[in-house]
Amino acid sequence: MKFNIHGDKVKVTEPIKNYIEEKIGRLDKYFENPENLTANVFVRVQGINQIVEVTIPAKKFILRGEVKDKDLYAAIDLASDKLERQIRKNKTRMKRNNKKSPVIDFIMEFETDIEQDETQVVKRKSIEMKPMNEEEAILQMNLLDHAFYIFKDAETDKVSVLYRRQDGDYGIIETK
Repeated sequence: MKFNIHGDKVKVTEPIKNYIEEKIGRLDKYFENPENLTANVFVRVQGINQIVEVTIPAKKFILRGEVKDKDLYAAIDLASDKLERQIRKNKTRMKRNNKKSPVIDFIMEFETDIEQDETQVVKRKSIEMKPMNEEEAILQMNLLDHAFYIFKDAETDKVSVLYRRQDGDYGIIETK
């Protein structure tokens, strides 16, 4: 796996870089062609917390984990563990989807000690999308007390998803 490591308010020294490559590099065993993947690692400071954000874009999915800790090395360990848990937890779901459209990035022959996740869709909703601006969508989302809200943007006439970020701000995903 190749690495793209950046820091914000943190100087990423050679020992930190080596530690990141060692810990995140352990995930290579889950990929068929890890040499074709690039792990984007972003390290930043927020107050006394060290935040490590790892994003690994593959062909059919994006693997992402973000962790806060007071110790940078502990945050790196936690991020690596979190990504590994995501892979192991979603192994069954990825195999199921593998029959429909092959997820050729993963090696599925590994032991998992985590109980099999047999979650399913238990509720469906139909929504009426009236055009609105971002401020109105934020208001609607807050009134519903949801973490996200789907709306039709009045300016672009496209379907958008408004969501609440972990830092308390909002993000918008726009469709093409």
